[in-house]
Amino acid sequence: MMASSSVTHHLESEVPYDESKLNHEQDANENEPQPLARAETSQSNIGPPESLWHEIIFITIVCMAQFMTQAALGMGIVPAHIIGASFGTTDPGELSWFPAAYSLTVGTFILVSGRMGDMWGHRLMFVAGFLWFALWSLLAGFSVYSNRIFFDCCRAFQGIGPAMLLPNAVAIFGRTYPPGLRKAMAFSLFGATAPGGYIVGAAFSSIFAQLVWWPWGYWVLAIVCVAFAGLGYIIIPFLPHSKSEDDHLPVMVRLDVLGATAGVIGLVLINFAWNQAPLVGWSNPYVYVLLIIGFLFLFAFAFVERSAKCPLLPRSIFTGDLAWVLSCIAAGWSSMGIIVYYFYQFMLVIKGDTPLLATAKFSGAAISGAIASVTTGILLGYLPPSVIMFCSMSAYTVGLCLVATLPVDQIYWGQAFFASLITPWGMDMSFPSGTLLLSNAMPRKHQGLAASLVSTTVNYSISIGLGFAGTVESHVNDGGANTLKGYRGALYMGVGLAAGGLVISSCYMLVNWLKYRKEKGEKEKEQGASP
Repeated sequence: MMASSSVTHHLESEVPYDESKLNHEQDANENEPQPLARAETSQSNIGPPESLWHEIIFITIVCMAQFMTQAALGMGIVPAHIIGASFGTTDPGELSWFPAAYSLTVGTFILVSGRMGDMWGHRLMFVAGFLWFALWSLLAGFSVYSNRIFFDCCRAFQGIGPAMLLPNAVAIFGRTYPPGLRKAMAFSLFGATAPGGYIVGAAFSSIFAQLVWWPWGYWVLAIVCVAFAGLGYIIIPFLPHSKSEDDHLPVMVRLDVLGATAGVIGLVLINFAWNQAPLVGWSNPYVYVLLIIGFLFLFAFAFVERSAKCPLLPRSIFTGDLAWVLSCIAAGWSSMGIIVYYFYQFMLVIKGDTPLLATAKFSGAAISGAIASVTTGILLGYLPPSVIMFCSMSAYTVGLCLVATLPVDQIYWGQAFFASLITPWGMDMSFPSGTLLLSNAMPRKHQGLAASLVSTTVNYSISIGLGFAGTVESHVNDGGANTLKGYRGALYMGVGLAAGGLVISSCYMLVNWLKYRKEKGEKEKEQGASP
């Protein structure tokens, strides 16, 4: 309640955007590391809703993109053993495909969806994303009459819906709010829905799986997605198309179809190889052949982008803070996928908990994540991104260490409870800070791209991280005889990824601090030399 009151107070009391005031603040702090909320940006072309209640409803509907994305992820992890049993499989490698197939397409198709939103309208893509999400959720439920392969395919196609939702939802915020506390809080609330969405999806899918029939979870998800599609069309205002010098070019050129095709194929093949390897082994020739072909397609993507008239990833955007932030996000969120997946495997398989009980043990993440997001929204106006990222990577590392060393006979209120509280601070500090940095740094016509970069990194990292962890698990579990040893090996892989992010963020902080000291010294020298 305290957090909700604080957010409402800030939304009510914030003064209108004052460009002269912003410029004055930037001039006064030109030699200091700049917090994300003060990053320079172009003016948004629509303002926030005039009514507070309308604004609350608007923010809620847009945030449902993140909420439902994470809910569907939870639906593939928590009841995985019950779903697998209906298909006659208990193989950990096959079960891991339930979340991995979904996250694979969420991360892979985001860039293309962001470009489509820039071209045809973010509201249109938002509504279409929910409708696509609903269709394949419906079919995923009916896959109970087919087989596991069809369910995996439905999960993969289901992930294209969130890929359409995420970049366009963030772009809607980016084009609605000018820089300032209001925009920072909107992005933070968007990130705050991630842990809550995951817990709600895990809880309801567990209820249906344990007490009714698991397909009902996916059918209800389809109904909810259709409802949000209708509400989005009604509540979200029409966003005028941003005029560009490229508007006269053919649609295929503006979509960068050649580059998009090469990029998507490359990302899919690399991810497929890493997630299939734990199931069939790296000794199987087609696994490493697909991996090599995937990298070749990525090289082709880079080559095509150099000469493309409308590249998906303009080279000019990869400068300074962006490379550091995206590297941290990749390391952190790949470790996040590992801790979430193997926390549940530990509770379900090693401890013998039911899916509902395991979800209850991780439910503290929803409350902790909400507090983390609101806190981050406030800190974004005062701290540089390097500090935010360092805190985020620290949370990931501590959370992974707690779960990786969790004793089997320890009570829940020991390491498991604190891990569920600490881990959300990693995701809810890294996502809004990275998104806000890119959104503020890019012009209006690239708001979809700004959102796409962070969302692509987040979701693709979740999927590829599970592939890394699964490979380690399959090599250290003594051929399946020592399940606990395999889980710990996978979790230590997550510790390594999180620690890598911590090292990168530490270097980022050091570079920023040295740059600040140098600029401050030069300014003092200039002031001393002047009469």
